[in-house]
Amino acid sequence: MSTPTLSSTPTAPLPFPFPADDRALSPYTGLTRAHWEAVADGMLRAALRYATPGHGLIDLPGPPSRSGVRSDGLEGFARTFLLAALRVAGAGGADPHSFLPRYTAGIERGTLTPGRDDAESWPLIGHHGIQGQPMVESASVALALRLTAPWTWKRMPAAARDRTEEWLRGALRHTPAPNNWYLFPLTVAGFLESVGRGDAETARAIERGLDLLEGWYRGQGWYTDGDGRAFDHYNGWALHLYPLLHAHLAADRELLDHLGPRLREFLEGFSLLFDADGAPIHHGRSLTYRFAAGAAVALGALTDHTPLAPGATRRLLSGALRHFLDRGALTGDGVLSLGWYGPHEATLQRYSGPGSPYWASKGFFALLLPPDHPVWTATEEPAPSQGRDRVLALSAPGFLVQTTGRDGLVRLHNHGSSKIRPWEAERPPSDPLYARLAYSTRTGPTSAANTPDNHIGLELRGLRSFRLRITPLAAGPNWLASSHIPVFPDGGPVLPAARIDSLTLVRGPLELRVHRTVNIPAGTAVHHSGWAVAVPPDTAAEQADGAGPAGETCVAGAEVTGRLLPLHGWQSSTVRRAPQGTAYGPWALVPELTGTVGAVGEEESGTVFAALASLTGDPDAPPLAGLATAEVSGLTVTVRWADGSSTVVDFGAGTGTGTDGDAPRVTEQTA
Repeated sequence: MSTPTLSSTPTAPLPFPFPADDRALSPYTGLTRAHWEAVADGMLRAALRYATPGHGLIDLPGPPSRSGVRSDGLEGFARTFLLAALRVAGAGGADPHSFLPRYTAGIERGTLTPGRDDAESWPLIGHHGIQGQPMVESASVALALRLTAPWTWKRMPAAARDRTEEWLRGALRHTPAPNNWYLFPLTVAGFLESVGRGDAETARAIERGLDLLEGWYRGQGWYTDGDGRAFDHYNGWALHLYPLLHAHLAADRELLDHLGPRLREFLEGFSLLFDADGAPIHHGRSLTYRFAAGAAVALGALTDHTPLAPGATRRLLSGALRHFLDRGALTGDGVLSLGWYGPHEATLQRYSGPGSPYWASKGFFALLLPPDHPVWTATEEPAPSQGRDRVLALSAPGFLVQTTGRDGLVRLHNHGSSKIRPWEAERPPSDPLYARLAYSTRTGPTSAANTPDNHIGLELRGLRSFRLRITPLAAGPNWLASSHIPVFPDGGPVLPAARIDSLTLVRGPLELRVHRTVNIPAGTAVHHSGWAVAVPPDTAAEQADGAGPAGETCVAGAEVTGRLLPLHGWQSSTVRRAPQGTAYGPWALVPELTGTVGAVGEEESGTVFAALASLTGDPDAPPLAGLATAEVSGLTVTVRWADGSSTVVDFGAGTGTGTDGDAPRVTEQTA
């Protein structure tokens, strides 16, 4: 089976002129720099139709965010201004559609009477939680002005420049959210210094942001988004982007040499998280930003801190852009919808408004590379997820990356990233975009209202437990392990010293999943689910009849098939319905196994469960039954594979700290 090649014609027609594919230069995606410019132009023309008469706000259609319609109007302005800045700056100032004069006029009008309740005025910047959203947008305004200063800032009247500076300084004088928000004042300060308006206040904002960034760095190119272990796409499109771009624009060689190698190391692993069909990994918050996932890839080429060849860089960027264009991310009038492909409420956060998706503008940073740059002139190369099967353990964020060349599919097994901050209590429910055991480029998590996919949990008093704070335990070249405390909804049981230790080991397309329950009452039901596969509702009944041979469950969708096979400890298999679907379809099915905690007296040492799972886009992939068997002695699981090799997982090694879980020991023997 050959790896997927992106379609030559969009399945969702684009509402603006689009050049013909160039399959000689770009054999995988067909896209060149001309296509990127055409998309930027089309998106900008569509968005600017919703500008207020004085251009101060862009009021895009859709439900308002919790910050209100005025903040949403600023968001629409600021984020599309960034796109216009990348488009024009990348063309050396050429602005054939006169985008920048409209944005310059909007800045002059929006800052004329900020805070006033009228059709044009920008909201004032406040503290996080109190008019804080304008602080986010100030970074896009400042960065766009920095990129286009010769054609915007320098042409504004002196009074307008003074008003703009005063409004921007609100970002320096108010408290950001305790995460990547601290890079917004850094970006504002960097712009002000670049136009000769720096002072002690701007210097402090930059120093503070860089100091916090150091404390958030965890290694392997990964920053946590604030204190704790929140690892997701913000690592690329915010935590790397803002400080390294500032260093690049300021020609700060010392800072570039410090931060650049981290980006290079990050891209070595992150480049694997793009499917052969172009999709980025579906994990973490703010996924409605879509192809912004490629921002760090472009930044690597822009700053010369990338391990990727130019043709592979463009392959990833164009693959992500085309993936969403082909699947209806733009509405019929060319506006980015709130969702993933089309509208999808579960993909959104409470702060999402109609202008939010336009952080996808960050995906266009490659336009800052000149037309003769190798990223634009080299022949496209295969994506890193194409070719041989790969497994990469990223112990810093707690991610196990699994790619299979036969179908080009990518999976991310999560044993370290969670949304819970160190000071926050573990309050359910869990966030589906963080708490799952695994994510992929062709499946999304189920709604919080449905059976959770890729989950291990308990059932007591009719209530199911959640996975919230995730504590890494240990890592090997092809496996990761973690621990979590099962937490029940308010009013549910509280189990002292209870925990569930989990391990995922990858072999080609297969996933060995081993779990150990500790200090759980004997007889407690344990549920473990596999991949949620989007299926048409009229086929759901046919696939929801239960288990096949050896208890294996199988759910087949249009693009992928998910399988789950019990190896030890599981007593029943079934398929659960997820009527709220996923971002990949309005209806989904989830395979699930159920077992019980062992006999009285075993609670403290634990009960071990094992299963084999797979997600594949290969229609010829065989069933799981017969590919592996398991034997358990105490806390040791010995898995014997069909090729004669074996894997031993020992949860009784006792190398951990009781409450955080015991790090398992894994040994493998060849046939």
